[in-house]
Amino acid sequence: MIPKIEKVLYATDLSKNSSYAFLYAIDMAKKHDARIVILHAIEPIPAYAEVYAAMTDEFKKKQHEEIIESMKEHLQGFCKKAEAQIGPPCVELVSKILVPVGYPPNEILDAADGEHCDVIVLGTHGKGFLAHTFLGSVSSAVLHRTRKPVFTVPLPSEKTTINWDGI
Repeated sequence: MIPKIEKVLYATDLSKNSSYAFLYAIDMAKKHDARIVILHAIEPIPAYAEVYAAMTDEFKKKQHEEIIESMKEHLQGFCKKAEAQIGPPCVELVSKILVPVGYPPNEILDAADGEHCDVIVLGTHGKGFLAHTFLGSVSSAVLHRTRKPVFTVPLPSEKTTINWDGI
């Protein structure tokens, strides 16, 4: 028996590929009467960069909060654009937006477990050499380390009617 899908983790790097994958996350949530958890992981600033920029803990905290707020607004824009393309509901399907700082595959896997998501949806880039020829490195790392179903969505070769630029 296939487990019921109640929560979908949609992981995005804010690229066209991941934006296109969001339509699949919405469709899956609608079909299964599920909710979507949106995640965008911000890679941490390397320690040497912090030293060179003379960043104080106070400055780093304030900057991080501003980035998180900006990212949440950006991600909410995904819903508005998606609704313009495929109709409502979208905003009602999103239960949470997460913007953690950390290595993206780790954050995706931690969120999938921590939020009790049943499936992971993410876009693929197809960058890299040999091992990452068909999948991006994040997609590949998630696929190799999870026990949950992963739905990877490549950007279609034909032109789509979706214009995600400017979100």
